[in-house]
Amino acid sequence: MNSNTLLEKLDRFLSPIGAKVGNQIHLKSISNGMMMTLPLIVVGSLFLIIANPPVNPDLVNPETANIFMKFMLSWKEFAVNNYQTLTTPYNMTMGMIGMMSAFAIAYCLASEYKMKAAISGLISTSMFLMICAPSVDGAIATNFLGADGLFIAIIIGLLSVEITRFIESRGWQFKFPDTVPPAVTAFVNSLLPLFLNIIVLYGINILIMISMGVGIPEAITKILTPALSIVDNIWGYLAVITFGNILWLLGVNGTSIIFPIVFTLGVQNTGINADLVAQGQDPSVIMNLQMFRFAILGGAGNTLGLTLLMMKSKSTHLKSLGRLGIVPGICGINEPIIFGGPIVFNPILAIPFIVTPIVTVALAYLAQIIGLITPGYLVDPSFTPFFAQAYFSSMDWRNVVFAFGLVLLSVVIYYPFFKVYEKNMLDQEGVCSDSVA
Repeated sequence: MNSNTLLEKLDRFLSPIGAKVGNQIHLKSISNGMMMTLPLIVVGSLFLIIANPPVNPDLVNPETANIFMKFMLSWKEFAVNNYQTLTTPYNMTMGMIGMMSAFAIAYCLASEYKMKAAISGLISTSMFLMICAPSVDGAIATNFLGADGLFIAIIIGLLSVEITRFIESRGWQFKFPDTVPPAVTAFVNSLLPLFLNIIVLYGINILIMISMGVGIPEAITKILTPALSIVDNIWGYLAVITFGNILWLLGVNGTSIIFPIVFTLGVQNTGINADLVAQGQDPSVIMNLQMFRFAILGGAGNTLGLTLLMMKSKSTHLKSLGRLGIVPGICGINEPIIFGGPIVFNPILAIPFIVTPIVTVALAYLAQIIGLITPGYLVDPSFTPFFAQAYFSSMDWRNVVFAFGLVLLSVVIYYPFFKVYEKNMLDQEGVCSDSVA
């Protein structure tokens, strides 16, 4: 079967599904709302990279280091001493993405319904803060203001608009003479929707607190977090990684859900390997931290290959997104791609998003078993280029070559699905496309 035949079959099967999902008003509003927050994601991720320079001071002797490494060590020292200051732009942009999305999604859905978009966005934001950032002793909790609260932001953004629409569709509004300023009319007619939103949405939150002892965000996290014991083997590990990626497709930060599990296991087993190396033995524990790095080359879903494809796309949207996302992607940050593509609620790109990490993790497992690469025995720095992580985890250049090979493999896996999606995007942009090849 040639590639054109495969692409044509994928196009016939996936394009109608993608078009139907893309035109569904709620999913369309989620996608458009995410696009509104894209600048916050891109800029915020850049500052996160600046605050985490790609160097491990424990592996470098400052007395014998060259000029470049001395610069990197100075940068690392400055970043550690000023971490709070350097990450403030991240905390106030990407760190607020949940709250911003609550406004943006409600705004877009209200616009689709020809309702007052700004007021709907404000009501949604208010409800999000009540549920995800309650005030305690004059301070609000920030745990769920960012990506961890994104799933709640989507639900609140959609439901709050539907509650307001329920009121408007029944004509439960005040009618004022034309002499009354429109701002006054809008103010009065926003009171009942806000009140009903509080009764319904915050009321549900209170009921969950009474029954489970925690609010909606904590309850969802508690339900979704699986047990640590199942991941210390390849099948359990693949199941947990896949579970996290499925959550991403639903708009939930799956990485934050599974991270405590895979990171704890990874650090623990990496420490065991380090002890073996210290005793003059070879590292032999396979489920180490390096396995997680191979599962997120370019971020969740191993999207670095997809980002490379986007950079060469004929679609203006995808090309711009690829160029914006390549630097963060190299450092394992891919929210611009996940929410800008979007991959969330995208049935076409969902398939390689799930499949690619399964393939890369399985290959990494086999490569360590047969001795093709060295099992990780050092805890490498986060948010650094993937090739630096591959080297720092094992001090073996074979691991770096292997990581580049996995990126090329991700390009191959994403390619047919990307071409189908690119064709749909070109149709939306009004660009003539005779084939998806």
